[in-house]
Amino acid sequence: MAGPLLRSLWSNTTRRSFSSSQSLHLKSRFSLSSLRAFSAASASTAAAGAPSSSLDPNRLRNVAVIAHVDHGKTTLMDRILRQCGADIPHERAMDSINLERERGITISSKVTSVFWKDNELNMVDTPGHADFGGEVERVVGMVEGAILVVDAGEGPLAQTKFVLAKALKYGLRPILLLNKVDRPSVSEERCDEVESLVFDLFANLGATEEQLDFPVLYASAKEGWASSTFTKEPPADAKNMSQLLDAVVKYVPPPKADLDEPFLMLVSMMEKDFYLGRILTGRVSSGVVRVGDKISGLRQTETGSSEKIEEAKVVKLMKKKGTTIVSIDAAGAGDIICMAGLTAQSIGHTVARVEVTTALPAVELDPPTISMTFGVNDSPLAGRDGTQLTGGKIGDRLLAEAETNLAINVIPGLSESFEVQGRGELQLGILIENMRREGFELSVSPPKVMYKTENKQKLEPIEEVIIEINEEHVGSVMEALSHRRAEVTDMGPVPGNDGRTRLTLTCPSRGLVGYRCVFSSDTRGTGFMHRAFLRYEKYRGPLGNVRKGVLVSMGYGTITSHSLMGLEARGTLFVSPGLDSYDGMIIGEHSRDTDLDVNPVKAKELTNIRSANKDENVKLSPPRLVTPKRIRLRKRCLDVTKRKSQSKRAKD
Repeated sequence: MAGPLLRSLWSNTTRRSFSSSQSLHLKSRFSLSSLRAFSAASASTAAAGAPSSSLDPNRLRNVAVIAHVDHGKTTLMDRILRQCGADIPHERAMDSINLERERGITISSKVTSVFWKDNELNMVDTPGHADFGGEVERVVGMVEGAILVVDAGEGPLAQTKFVLAKALKYGLRPILLLNKVDRPSVSEERCDEVESLVFDLFANLGATEEQLDFPVLYASAKEGWASSTFTKEPPADAKNMSQLLDAVVKYVPPPKADLDEPFLMLVSMMEKDFYLGRILTGRVSSGVVRVGDKISGLRQTETGSSEKIEEAKVVKLMKKKGTTIVSIDAAGAGDIICMAGLTAQSIGHTVARVEVTTALPAVELDPPTISMTFGVNDSPLAGRDGTQLTGGKIGDRLLAEAETNLAINVIPGLSESFEVQGRGELQLGILIENMRREGFELSVSPPKVMYKTENKQKLEPIEEVIIEINEEHVGSVMEALSHRRAEVTDMGPVPGNDGRTRLTLTCPSRGLVGYRCVFSSDTRGTGFMHRAFLRYEKYRGPLGNVRKGVLVSMGYGTITSHSLMGLEARGTLFVSPGLDSYDGMIIGEHSRDTDLDVNPVKAKELTNIRSANKDENVKLSPPRLVTPKRIRLRKRCLDVTKRKSQSKRAKD
């Protein structure tokens, strides 16, 4: 529990000031083969000694695992699954999407259930990145407790504050788990400091007295153990997750649910399957549902009334247990299940018995802060790489994404273009990469910040940025961020890391667009930067000199090494010899802050005079690979003459 010193500090100082004031995402695809495996999975679960499913809500515990990026959520889930007897095929078993494994981050929330001492625990792994905050917002409203994982060395960071604020908003009482205590730099004094910082964070976010009295555990998810007392090497018989699971059963209350009321469920995740149709995932609010029951789909209208969409029959009920998906016959209030049978329901809708006419309130999500325009690829090289080329197919794919991810808005525009609004560059970048791998060929505009106007005042999104860098890089980073309208709120040494400095800043979102690459270059790859949306504030004015110019092709054809040899001194190239180029295509970054039109397809003039061999041995520096295969940068206007006239008109 939080120590007596912390509680006394709270009672003496903080209490006075405060007393006055994608988705539960089951990524496993349901197919004919998986349906045939349901009975086998059920049999293996029974053989393992797991208790049979019960409709008693007192045996349920719904818990979300929330944390900052890379603080150990997914690794912790692996250890919990192994502790409860699940077969883990590989590390990071909950990260089932290819991009999650490639990038080492969690993109979508996922749920699984485990059995522990006659209790069924519905555990939810959530993303830590603020760009995927919509996944967290949909989860915390469906659980009664949360495990807040904090790196014992780094302490709470920007996105720790973000995910914790969502949990406290729904009245959850988190369990604090200080992870990575086995590191040599982590001491008991450092853990006490982190606990104090987390306590202050709770208080600043308006936590209640009950939430402030949070239990504290210490763990090494990598080593697979958790302890209620600080230790770096627990006894051999205590090197497991038993104490954490016991704390979940003790401190997380069972769901308050009535089995006698009519069946109600709010849809929090929707997935389409070619065999079963729409797979709806959600938490049963009340009542009992069984296979074959007649149900209806409801939604709230803009006026606040409820509208019935369709009536159908429950075709199949499913649940993820460990790493396998099994079919179930019935589910009761408080449980989190998957359902098939309805054809028109979506996220935020209500599934209920046919006699129910009132829909449940939908989850409120934070507004998007950044937008990009997706359109048909109209470059001279269009149609060479992809198979999905038309505006109709692009629009259908984007609308399908918006249907399964409430944090993304899609607004149709002119000439087969679509404005896609989201939380940040990473979220939209993941969408673009998924579409590219699916065979889509499209053009995408640079990201634009979404402004707001209140009381005739222009507001812009502001982000909180936490940076850890070596002392020798502080000057260059501060200078770069000053041009981006950042304001420093805190600065100090990093505990346990001599020669490292931690900066806390607030910066406009538009100033951070494209800055991560610059930051990595300025810090020689040794810096860490974490950011999360903070609030909308008054517009801070135009940015300083933050953008370099580009090298723009004004020739069509195959890029030659002879031409690139003369362009190397002009900046950093993005292309290599042998690639195709066209007018308006960006082939590199200019060393100055102006654009430069160049000809990368110029070939060496041939004569009948022999030259030395050294003239033919062209040695070029490796190009900067800014994007994956077959993604090109270009100007919106391809013609160089029109671009010059437009730039002159803008100056006038």
